[in-house]
Amino acid sequence: MSGYARPAVAGSGTIGCGLAAIATRAGAVRLLARSDVSAWRAEETAQTLAKKLDGGTPERIRVTTAEADLADCDLVVEAIAEDPLAKGALLGALGARCPGADLASTTSSLRLAELAVRSGAGERLFGLHVFNPVTKMELIELCIPAEARSGVRERAVEWCNALGKTTVEVPDQAGFVVNRLLFPLLFEAVRLMEASGMPAEDVDTCMQLGAAHPMGPLRLLDFVGLDVSVAIGESLHAETGRDADAVPQRLRDLVAEGRLGRKSGAGFYEYE
Repeated sequence: MSGYARPAVAGSGTIGCGLAAIATRAGAVRLLARSDVSAWRAEETAQTLAKKLDGGTPERIRVTTAEADLADCDLVVEAIAEDPLAKGALLGALGARCPGADLASTTSSLRLAELAVRSGAGERLFGLHVFNPVTKMELIELCIPAEARSGVRERAVEWCNALGKTTVEVPDQAGFVVNRLLFPLLFEAVRLMEASGMPAEDVDTCMQLGAAHPMGPLRLLDFVGLDVSVAIGESLHAETGRDADAVPQRLRDLVAEGRLGRKSGAGFYEYE
């Protein structure tokens, strides 16, 4: 059993394409893009990723720009930018278009309860937080609200297992577990760099060689995306009020300069 026979991913960015690629391990999957241009790009990206996966089958990915093509799906996973208004609106539209489907969000910082209210999805909605790069990271943080309808937990766990992932069920709080613990550390690295005048490379080397981190905190922020990191920090700080969760001004300045990290070619580091 895979948990879901007709899954779909709504969102054709990095997370959406990665999730569609690993979904081919379990069967066919539909990928919803916003435009023809993004659909062509997403099809190439997702199929390329699937080709590199053990058990991946690129031919199982069907890309579409029409929400109507998802009408008979039994799972639709929203995977767009970390914007509560946009996520709520898309989940609401998908819920109306796909009346029999369970709905999931890949949110990394928003409460499921908030998205449920914004979308009207109620007992159909759960959290499916995958990590970038989706094809390589083993964990899925699974958030099943108390209001979830019967069978959601079992179907979600079965599907995640079929994707080859490890699931940990987490509470419905901003940042779940990983980001709740990780981002205060990343933000402190920015503040330390600013206060000490240390180069980003030296801060990262200390954490890589002294704490056995595979990637330094400043390079990791670049990898996540500085704009995404700001959005996550704002969600965390709004909920906790902790100084440790406050977004450093240096991050906001870099975003204002268009230095969003690796995806834009520059952040704390320069990229070719």
